Amino acid sequence: MEQIAQHVKDANCFQHSIFVAYLSFIICKKMGLDAVSAARGGLLHDLYLYDWRKRESHEGNHMTMHPVTALCNAMRLTSLNDTEKDIIVKHMWPLTLYLPRYKESFIVSSADKLCALAEIFRVYRWMKVDQHLDLLPKEHAISCPA
Repeated sequence: MEQIAQHVKDANCFQHSIFVAYLSFIICKKMGLDAVSAARGGLLHDLYLYDWRKRESHEGNHMTMHPVTALCNAMRLTSLNDTEKDIIVKHMWPLTLYLPRYKESFIVSSADKLCALAEIFRVYRWMKVDQHLDLLPKEHAISCPA
């Protein structure tokens, strides 16, 4: 996910997903909703693992198909509750026709759009979000023995 540029070149898919997860977690926590499911759904919502700019890398329309791909990939990695599944597969609403079922799904979908706008208009860069959301700076990366 770190190798895939998201909406702009200086924000990758991994950073975007953490940004969405964090914002969703904060909003849901303040509203007394399931903040953990929102964060997990936010982390996994764009787990499509291909460069969407390359047409040959995927089938169908990326805007409508990547939520399904992300859900399939997420289900291969971990167990998901119904809220998390709904968040992932419906995060592109209203481009996808099915309404989100849970409040958390609406929040993650909205956070996704807000984060995308922040990236596109470089608010992401001005706030230094990439520095704050990177889990470990590159110079402190941990290497695990094989």
